[in-house]
Amino acid sequence: RLNKLGFRASYTVPIYQNAQLGGFVFFNSRQAGVFDEASLPYLDMIARLVSLLVDMELKQVQILQGALRTATCFSGHKDPETGAHLARMARFSRLIANAVARDYRLDDQFVEAVFWFAPMHDIGKIAIPDEILRKPGKLTESEMAVMKTHTTKGREMIESMLGNFGLEDFGYTDLVCHIAECHHENYDGSGYPYGLIGEDIPIEARIVAVADVFDALTSCRSYKKAWSNDEAFAALRKMSQWKLDPRCVEALIGCREQIETIQSAFRDEQECASKERLPQRSSSIFSTFRFSPAS
Repeated sequence: RLNKLGFRASYTVPIYQNAQLGGFVFFNSRQAGVFDEASLPYLDMIARLVSLLVDMELKQVQILQGALRTATCFSGHKDPETGAHLARMARFSRLIANAVARDYRLDDQFVEAVFWFAPMHDIGKIAIPDEILRKPGKLTESEMAVMKTHTTKGREMIESMLGNFGLEDFGYTDLVCHIAECHHENYDGSGYPYGLIGEDIPIEARIVAVADVFDALTSCRSYKKAWSNDEAFAALRKMSQWKLDPRCVEALIGCREQIETIQSAFRDEQECASKERLPQRSSSIFSTFRFSPAS
């Protein structure tokens, strides 16, 4: 492969992180015989510096992930979403991001960042009072207004954590904040908190919205039975007329085999105890769905 690319010499140095192999640094030259005993110590030094830079970048990501996951764990004690839901929707998000990467010029790092941070979309629910978040019946207009603030509160919490950990210059700050703040924006402008329309909504938020809605539809909840994938696909297509990015919807629908693999690998720990559908909460995602699986 290197020969086909025109290279005539190559030197490879492994990168170790905490005594584990983390990758490789490749030095390639179009001239033969350039990597001699005199040059190798210098290249080893360069490789070590590159390794340290990579390690620092990864540690920043790990610190932020740890902080956000801890906050997400706290929110999980207030909101009934399971760890399996978060694992599934993160992987659905990556499927969508990969499928639309060429259309939106997304690189591999962006796609992986969407996967890393998709589970943080509802982190702002930590700040919502229990009497609203856990209310079994319909929310009042004023209660719904409070519920909607979980988007902007999520952004505030993320920015605060980044500052507390000295990560203000973290490369994916906007991406993480957009996921938390804009995943309830609707494609026709009817969403919140800003009423953004179409491609004014950040692509990462559009991706996560489709993944989150799909997993919510196909998951069992105390107030609903799980829909089949086909029922959920039909619902997504209807919602692509007003709520969801049509290209992101079709991207996910085109990944049926991968979806089924993810669903098999990350099942909820407990099946719904009741087959009866309970009254829907207006605070749930289903309050915006004006149809049933059969419609």
